[in-house]
Amino acid sequence: MRAIACLMVLVHHLALRMDFHHVPGDLAMPFYLARYGNYGVSVFFVLSGFLLSRPFWRALDRDLPPPSLKIYAMRRAARILPGFWFALTTGFLLSVTVYGFALDGELAGRYIAGFFLMSQWHWRSFFPVEGDGPLWSIPFETTCYVLLPIGFLLLFGRPMRRLGRLPGRLLWIGLIAIALLGHWLIVTYIPLDSAGRGWIYGFQGGAKEWMPRYNPIGFFAIFAIGGLAAGIQTMLPERRSPLFDIAAILAMIVAAIDIRMAVGGSGEGYAWLGIPYGFPVFPMAIAAALCLLPQSVLLGQILDNRLSRYVATVSFGVYIWQDIVLVLMKTLFPWSFGTGSADVLGGWIVSSLAATAIIFAIGTISYFFLEYPVMRWARAKEEATRRTTRVA
Repeated sequence: MRAIACLMVLVHHLALRMDFHHVPGDLAMPFYLARYGNYGVSVFFVLSGFLLSRPFWRALDRDLPPPSLKIYAMRRAARILPGFWFALTTGFLLSVTVYGFALDGELAGRYIAGFFLMSQWHWRSFFPVEGDGPLWSIPFETTCYVLLPIGFLLLFGRPMRRLGRLPGRLLWIGLIAIALLGHWLIVTYIPLDSAGRGWIYGFQGGAKEWMPRYNPIGFFAIFAIGGLAAGIQTMLPERRSPLFDIAAILAMIVAAIDIRMAVGGSGEGYAWLGIPYGFPVFPMAIAAALCLLPQSVLLGQILDNRLSRYVATVSFGVYIWQDIVLVLMKTLFPWSFGTGSADVLGGWIVSSLAATAIIFAIGTISYFFLEYPVMRWARAKEEATRRTTRVA
């Protein structure tokens, strides 16, 4: 699923570089579907909620103390911050050099807000740097990291534990409802004016176009659906069955149909309550697939192949560096992606293949030389913390 999300977002950004007026008629639908690869962001949020919630549900069901929040925070920081800070700083330096943006308080303020993972709360800082749009989602996700253990605090109280496993999952649905209420209040009572609104005004105009429908509380509802899926998955029998294969296939078909139905509408796939990416149908379908695939007989093994493992491994680096590569290519080589060519489609294909190779090379370097060493260091600190706790 992580590999699918990674490739969806990459295909989305490549498709945005194609002049759709030059797409042959028989390729129009594939290109329009590729345009909706931004739904991969929703897959990332559901997947993160699923994976990070599992240790909490397992501890809850076994009547154990909640996972260490210190270790939880250390793992999240080690996984996200080194790569994010490096890409953020690179994007900032490119903004004031290659892209020619003025080094003023506005740009510096956006960078600082992004550096401290606080850029998600205002349209002016929504995109912390120029030339690396996907970085907007990292502070959104870190907000979810903070809200997740807060949501579990109630469930770990002794009165709640006595209620059993199913009531805990029902209470989590209540948490999703609270997040949706918070999103509705933000959208309803914190509107933005129309001055400078729209992508023609650059990143900040685009941010003003997205907000307030794009807000961390609404995205936590997507994240929390993944958390609910983890709670359900830990209740399922551990034995495998072909029925899980069939159900998982149906879930993924529903997700694909939801994307197909979005074609022709807004590029962000605004749905219920204005939440993007086909909410709640698409994230619920992804959550269902995550629930079912671990118990599948064949489908899980097919999807969990060496290629998907590699893509998943380097996916974070691919995600945070792809726009830097694509924007830099277009800036340094204006003719890239078929611009001004008699063969626009051919030029787009060649540039896309070259960009993909470069992006995956950088993503691989980022993982093995930056992300993995920091994660390994954090795990060593984690083991030292556990030994100290045991001795105490």
